[in-house]
Amino acid sequence: MSGVRQRLIDLTGGGDQLRHSDGVWLRAAGGAEGMGAHLGPVRTELATAHEGLLAGTAGLSALAELGSVRESWERRFECARMECGSLAGKLRAVARAQGETNETVKSSFAGVAVRARGAEG
Repeated sequence: MSGVRQRLIDLTGGGDQLRHSDGVWLRAAGGAEGMGAHLGPVRTELATAHEGLLAGTAGLSALAELGSVRESWERRFECARMECGSLAGKLRAVARAQGETNETVKSSFAGVAVRARGAEG
């Protein structure tokens, strides 16, 4: 039993052991936002790249399919951009939740630390 008590005292003594770093979650969220921002102008860039491409190609069936392929890629890029935004929000929520849990756990040990110190003295 004293081994368990010692661990509780160690955990509540400095409190540093109960901290988490939200840095990795926030960096990941920033990366997801950056990727989403990078995908933002794709539709315009594709439109610019395809300007005038189909002019004079009436007999080429492969180029006739280009419009539907382009639309498919535009939808995919838009879905990826939206997913990046959603993921960034979820990653930030994890960082927030971990911080709240950290504080809850830390405060739950406060009473144990006071009683344990009183028993030692």
